[in-house]
Formats: sequence, structure tokens, C-alpha cells
Amino acid sequence: MPKALRALAGEPLLLRAVRRLRECPSVGPVVVVAPPGSVDDVTALLEGLGALVVAGGAERQDSVRAGLAALSPDAELVLVHDAARALVPVSVVEAVITALRGGAAAVVPVLPVADTIKQVDARGAVLATVPREDLRAVQTPQGFQRAVLEAAHRGAAASLTDDAGLVEASGVTVQTVPGAAEAFKVTTPFDLLVAEAVLARG
Repeated sequence: MPKALRALAGEPLLLRAVRRLRECPSVGPVVVVAPPGSVDDVTALLEGLGALVVAGGAERQDSVRAGLAALSPDAELVLVHDAARALVPVSVVEAVITALRGGAAAVVPVLPVADTIKQVDARGAVLATVPREDLRAVQTPQGFQRAVLEAAHRGAAASLTDDAGLVEASGVTVQTVPGAAEAFKVTTPFDLLVAEAVLARG
């Protein structure tokens, strides 16, 4: 089962994620990129939420490109969001958009890294302790001026784990805004337990 369709308190993460975006005053059209064989099912799941569902590609970057291609030509700002972060607060989404409207080319929400970070080799031996003062954990939605993101995808020479990485590789500065603990990625059974506790807390 795709992670985005895992149930959280009886509802798929994807459904919760799209509903949360719909609560954001500054969010316009929503494009959902689904696995090629799941477009009809996802469309039915999101009925009434005004989301356009399109088929994704083999790699993450292919899916983002498919989403970009489905946007209206007049859409100048783009958010790339992970449905597994279904509990992201509206305030975080709005902060990303505000920074883009203020002139930032690319924006990511971040949190300080609390754990000590070790660099290790293939054998598991510690090579170094990485100073964490300047380290940040990146969340979504990641926001971009559309032209910047499209140019980064056109010039991508390698697959990276996120779109901000593509933009960085193209030489564009990525700005940050404060993220939120609730915007964690729900990927494991333990994450689901935590997410359920967050929902119960209200």
C-alpha cells in the first residue's frame, strides 16, 4: 500500500493532507500526483476537494515534473508537499507562501536537529561528530518560484532526495522558515501512534 494511503485514525494520510491544504487561505489549485495505476481510486478518494489527480512517474523527480506540467500557466508559485506530513500546521504552509511572496526564490520549513550526528563509514565505524548548531531537519511543503523549480528540473544531472536540493544544485539560494513538530513524516507504525496522539490532543 502506498504510504500516502495508509490510514490515520480511519482516514488515509493523503485525504488528511489535502484537507489541511484546503484550510490554508493562500493555497490555490491542488494537484495530486498518484501512482499510474491509482489515479481513478485517488480521484474518488478526493472527490469534493477540488484536487486534480495526475499520474506520476518512475522516480520522484518524474512525478514532480508531472505535477508541474498539470498546473495552470499563470501559476507563479509552487508548493511541493509530502502527503505523509498530513498534520503540518496551516501556519507553516502560510509562512512558506509569505516568504515566496516576499521575493524568496525557494523556501523550506526547518527544525533544529536535537540529536548528536555522527558520520560513519560503510563498516559502521565513526569518522567524525558533525557539529549540529548549523544543522536543520527539512520538512514540507517546500515552496518555489515556479520558473526556478522548472529550471532546476531541466538542469538536473542526478536524482536528489528533495526539490530544494535540485534548486541548491542549480546555484539558487534556498531560504528557511520555522517548521513545526507536528509536521513530522508518518512512515512507520510508531509514527502512526504518535500522529494519533497528536490528533487526540487536538
